[in-house]
Amino acid sequence: MFSKFRSLIFKIDPETAHTLAIKSLKFNFAPNIFDESKNDPMFQTALFGKKLHNPIGMAAGFDKNAEVYNPLFKLGFGFVEVGTITPLEQYGNPKPRVFRLVEDQALINRLGFNSLGAKDVSSRIRSNTPDGLLGINIGPNKDSKDRLNDYLIGLKTFHNIADYIAINISSPNTENLRNFHEQTKLDELLNSIEQEKTNLKSEVPIVVKISPDVSENQVQQISEILLKYQVKAIIVSNTTEDNRENLQNISKHQKGGLSGKPLELKSNQLINKFYNLLKNKIDIIGVGGVDSGESAYNKFLAGANYIQLYTGMVFQGPNIVVKIKKELKKLLINDGVKNFKEIVGKNNN
Repeated sequence: MFSKFRSLIFKIDPETAHTLAIKSLKFNFAPNIFDESKNDPMFQTALFGKKLHNPIGMAAGFDKNAEVYNPLFKLGFGFVEVGTITPLEQYGNPKPRVFRLVEDQALINRLGFNSLGAKDVSSRIRSNTPDGLLGINIGPNKDSKDRLNDYLIGLKTFHNIADYIAINISSPNTENLRNFHEQTKLDELLNSIEQEKTNLKSEVPIVVKISPDVSENQVQQISEILLKYQVKAIIVSNTTEDNRENLQNISKHQKGGLSGKPLELKSNQLINKFYNLLKNKIDIIGVGGVDSGESAYNKFLAGANYIQLYTGMVFQGPNIVVKIKKELKKLLINDGVKNFKEIVGKNNN
């Protein structure tokens, strides 16, 4: 059905189309997905001690204000991450701020953490119990005078309703946010978060979302700090400011973060670098260009323990999880494995 409507949907402004998608899910207008392999042992895993039907998650950015996480579980996602959520409500950057690059199967966005704010989102989640594992992605307000404290506000607000909290230090659309990748600043941030967790007597797992545009030296430094603070997982990666030279669409030079197929190889290479340094002590959630069984397969080979997607659903439609599992199963059977975890990191360079 999606293929029939895709050309019509793609005539609509991308942000408007996204708003319509959220409303469709909220009011159950989305199709019922029949997943005959929901309980297939080939895909079963666990994340932070909770069982998952599959390792395919919805990345932050789709359900920014935690409006449709339960309908997303119905579409087959093994886990869902909402946000990025800021302490206070903010509009984000001026429109237009999302660009669909059809020829490249990519998006460019410069949304800038548009958010209804932590209080609104917290109230919504508390009144609508998640049907699966829910991650909450937090970030600072654009005009905040103390961005580090903004992360602590997010932690205090969500620590007792999130299955994990993702610390977003990697969006290219909030000025200087990526400075938190610097060794001393990341150390200070994670130290403050650990102290606040102690104050709250909270055991909520902390996940850090990494930029794909980090240098070789930064990968080493970041890994050392993540291990120092025993961070539970990292998300590799956010959108990129690079990788524009081979794109075809006329919007390719729009300012913002690029996601989708052009990010796939860069993401996989970075996943493998972190895999070699973290040595299975920290889980890796792989993001970037996941839209098929083969792309998921390559993420696992590179060293991802789980995967997330968002742009892939824009181009492939709401049936994407079932599609990926069906294609991935054929590849795994061909490898003679009984569970996808057996191939994690096998393409180790």
